[in-house]
Amino acid sequence: LNPTIMWGRVKNVCKQNGLLILSVLAVVIGCLLGFFLRGKQLSEQVKYFQFPGELLMRMLKMLILPLVVSSLMSGLAALDAKCSSRLGIMTISYYLWTTFVAVVVGIVMVYIIHPGGAAQKEDSEDSKKPMTSSADALLDLIRNMFPANLVQATFQQVKLIPKPTVAQLLDETTTRRVYIYGIQDDNGSDVQNFSLDLTPPPDVIMKTSPGTSEGMNVLGIVIFSATMGIMLGRMGPNGSALVNFCQSLNEAVLKIVAIVIWYFPFGIVFLVAGKILEMDDPSAMGKKLGFYAITVVMGLVLHGLFILPAMYFFITKKSPIVYIRGILQALLISLATSSSSATLPITFKCLLENNHIDRRIIRFVLPVGATINMDGTALYEAVAAIFIAQVNNYELDFGQIITISITATAASIGAAGIPQAGLVTMVIVLTSVGLPTDDITLIIAVDWALDRFRTMVNVMGDALATGIMAHICRKDFVKEGEQVRAFKAKLMLSDVSQLSFSTLTVYYCEIG
Repeated sequence: LNPTIMWGRVKNVCKQNGLLILSVLAVVIGCLLGFFLRGKQLSEQVKYFQFPGELLMRMLKMLILPLVVSSLMSGLAALDAKCSSRLGIMTISYYLWTTFVAVVVGIVMVYIIHPGGAAQKEDSEDSKKPMTSSADALLDLIRNMFPANLVQATFQQVKLIPKPTVAQLLDETTTRRVYIYGIQDDNGSDVQNFSLDLTPPPDVIMKTSPGTSEGMNVLGIVIFSATMGIMLGRMGPNGSALVNFCQSLNEAVLKIVAIVIWYFPFGIVFLVAGKILEMDDPSAMGKKLGFYAITVVMGLVLHGLFILPAMYFFITKKSPIVYIRGILQALLISLATSSSSATLPITFKCLLENNHIDRRIIRFVLPVGATINMDGTALYEAVAAIFIAQVNNYELDFGQIITISITATAASIGAAGIPQAGLVTMVIVLTSVGLPTDDITLIIAVDWALDRFRTMVNVMGDALATGIMAHICRKDFVKEGEQVRAFKAKLMLSDVSQLSFSTLTVYYCEIG
């Protein structure tokens, strides 16, 4: 082969995929740097070392709110009522189906590998912390769907907080008891009496009180923005001013993403290395939770690399490999940030520029998917619940397995797209079958690492769903360019017909 042609091809590949190559190198360098610095005993310096990675997370989180609001409002306002209802029903049905399939995969894997036999249960300080009940967690999910204050929803979520309260003390006569002891001296002659007043300890009751937790209420913002978008579409010309504003805001956010994206390789190095520096002893952790981690990763690989691409192939008859290659940048960012919401701007850009999906479909399907489609989280919760049952030698019957599958599907919908949100919704799954919620502390040691892999599956599921919906609804959505060309052609035809009619009239008058 001609060296000039080869060099030209290499340059072309680097030019087209330069950012992707840099991001892959950044992840590798971050891992190597993190393991190298673990032996240097950096205790105080870790926070300074993590600072560039923290900046990356802050940049991404800054873009979530304007992107979600603008894309949903402008996307749904551009659709007519029939298209939006059809797209909405199909999207949510598809998301629920794939989430349920992920749960089934997780349950099958955990029963085949049986990781609970190798794990050892240890008491932890965290196990003494009060946990939220299943009913309270479900009510919090519904409350967050309808935020009372939209401004507060941009940075806080509603959450019932359990607080220990002392029960009302009884009367003094019933609470104080007198005991008299007769104690003899060494010679056994003198007997002395002592009286002790003992007060029994008060009863401590856990009571929940309304409170808030840090983090954007994405679910509430998505529901409000979707409702507002549908209403703007029905208002017609009266709502066009706000729709145009949302479209302009959406374009501006994507321009900002195009600039910020060049900081990613630098930020990823320190983000990944910083997490490795915070990690506990890997060898001790591997002995206890190695099989559990392998079970989760194998389930995620099976679902993310085989089942979801197979569904894409059978529905669209297109190669999933080419499609996934277009979203590799988003998958790498999700691996580094461990947040599907923070990855949303990058996924939006990849689908629009690399996979050429219709902008109107992306604006609806992607934000909804980043909120309710959590395949990886659902699989992880099912595996973790049955793992905790195996550690406690608790045999689950078929009815309880069905309960786990349904509650894991429902709980994953309420999991916010933020790092380690699945640990919170895990409470719903465990209490639904009577498992101890304190045992969540068993899996915290490896959760930070598994969280990254399940976030990758979540992002891939959202992206593949967008491609599938674009294929199914392709007749409902004439591409914007084709729509403009058709409109121009119609105008030209009308102009020609008017011109020919006027020319004929003049010609007829002249002859007459």
